[in-house]
Amino acid sequence: MAIFGLGGDNFLIAQAIAPQLAARVRASAQMDAVPPHAYFVGSAIFHYLGPSFAVLLFARVDVLGVAWLRIASAALVFAVWRRPLRKFRALDRRGQLLIAGLGAVFAVMNACFYISIDRLPLATVAAIEFIGPIALAVIGARTSRNLAAVLAAVLGVYLLTRVRFGGQPIGIAFAFANAALFTAYIVLAHRVARRSGGGVDGLAAAMMFAFFFVSPIGFPSAAHALHDPVAIAAGIGVGLSSSVIPYVVDQLAMARLARATYALFVALLPATATVIGVIVLRQLPTAVDLVGIALVMAGVALHRETA
Repeated sequence: MAIFGLGGDNFLIAQAIAPQLAARVRASAQMDAVPPHAYFVGSAIFHYLGPSFAVLLFARVDVLGVAWLRIASAALVFAVWRRPLRKFRALDRRGQLLIAGLGAVFAVMNACFYISIDRLPLATVAAIEFIGPIALAVIGARTSRNLAAVLAAVLGVYLLTRVRFGGQPIGIAFAFANAALFTAYIVLAHRVARRSGGGVDGLAAAMMFAFFFVSPIGFPSAAHALHDPVAIAAGIGVGLSSSVIPYVVDQLAMARLARATYALFVALLPATATVIGVIVLRQLPTAVDLVGIALVMAGVALHRETA
């Protein structure tokens, strides 16, 4: 009787969880049916659409305060949606350090990015952002193709920044710091996407750490905005469109694309930033700016990583 009762309990448990398992299988199949390139297009749009909204929010909240609102709202969404801490505790020490490192990169990268777009056009910052990934490719594979890619990108960035070095040295400095951190993001996020227990859950855990790291520098600037419903709503919108949607679809794309292929697709991002800067922020590029952006895109498209 005891054995029969145990078997009956197992049967009831199986009946209870079967619909949940079936739903997960269907959801996974639906996500797999979407080409990884489509996920990247979504990421390309939101990658700079959210920051363009953040620029408009600078009129109500200090730059670092906006960075805090972005990460705090994203961390809250991920905490409710994925409950990542339990899975984080199940990781080995190396996996936990990887997640914490990605969180630190998120925090500092967002702060540098917002300081730079507060002082420079969005398209200029976006173009500078890709110097790091191209340089990384050259370090890994010193080929004539990668050398040409670096030369094209350096010339493009020079055209974009030559008249701004004197007028906005702080903006330029933080834009280059953001470029270095963006390179670290690509490397670390790709490792998280390929690890067991990583993916979106790893991203969610990393955002918890990003909230911890950004709070000392961002919360004091955001504190007054907590009494402003418009600023809070706008901050949540920035967080969703900047740190939830693009990073989630990044993980879905990275899990199915080689890092070299993903890096090739990021050649679209400077063009996306230019279009969004024109439509949302009315930042009209000059003819020289357009040539500089095109050169950076050519450099990103040309470069190749080692297999």
